[in-house]
Amino acid sequence: MAKTISKVAKEIGINIETVRFYQRKGLINQPIKPAQGYRHYPEETVNRIRFIKRSQELGFTLSEIESLLVLNDSPCSQVQQLATQKLIAIQKKQADLQLLEQALIEHLNQCKSNKDDSHCPIIDALLP
Repeated sequence: MAKTISKVAKEIGINIETVRFYQRKGLINQPIKPAQGYRHYPEETVNRIRFIKRSQELGFTLSEIESLLVLNDSPCSQVQQLATQKLIAIQKKQADLQLLEQALIEHLNQCKSNKDDSHCPIIDALLP
């Protein structure tokens, strides 16, 4: 059953402007406005918006999501290639965050054992 933009937005838990933004970006089609009344979005469009939101939650950019939507009718290997690239990027971010975590732990430990109240090892580590 087709729904108005406000019902679509409420159902998915997004702002009406988000739906309009997706239309402007070409991620979803804007239904034709009848002579009287409101545009009605088919369930296919609602599901497409859900796909976009879920992909964003997984860390895909709108550009990457657009590629995924284009690849919808493509061989799985092309989709797999894009997903593999995203996985590699996520793994690199995780490694960087783990290094940052270790550095912060070290600085916090130095701070805890610091007997000189006139300087802070954390601040010292951040100075050039």
